[in-house]
Amino acid sequence: MNFQDIYQYFQSPPPIYLGKEVAVCYILSILVDSGDSYGTALVQHIRAEHPPYRLSDTTLYSAIEFLTDEGMIQSYWNNSSGRGRPRRMLSVRSEKLDDAKHLAQLWHQHLGADDRPTTAKPS
Repeated sequence: MNFQDIYQYFQSPPPIYLGKEVAVCYILSILVDSGDSYGTALVQHIRAEHPPYRLSDTTLYSAIEFLTDEGMIQSYWNNSSGRGRPRRMLSVRSEKLDDAKHLAQLWHQHLGADDRPTTAKPS
């Protein structure tokens, strides 16, 4: 390692992979703010809108399974015309919308002013 390596690191930092807890809040933020979505769109959105962050397929589907098991979201198949196979769409259950909004807000707080994770813990 040399000083140039250090400067290079800060000029092009490695991606930050979301953990399951943060992924749950991110998924809910998209579903609350933008409406129904699907797995691939969630991964593409975070890459496009929040470049420092990444969401692995394993974490994504683990978070989706958690949200489904907890009754926060539901899924349905959408067969769009012109597409070969249907997409598994995700939506927030109407009776859980207030809870989803609260958890979605945690994602927005997590982003902070500079789109980097914060270290503040809830009281």
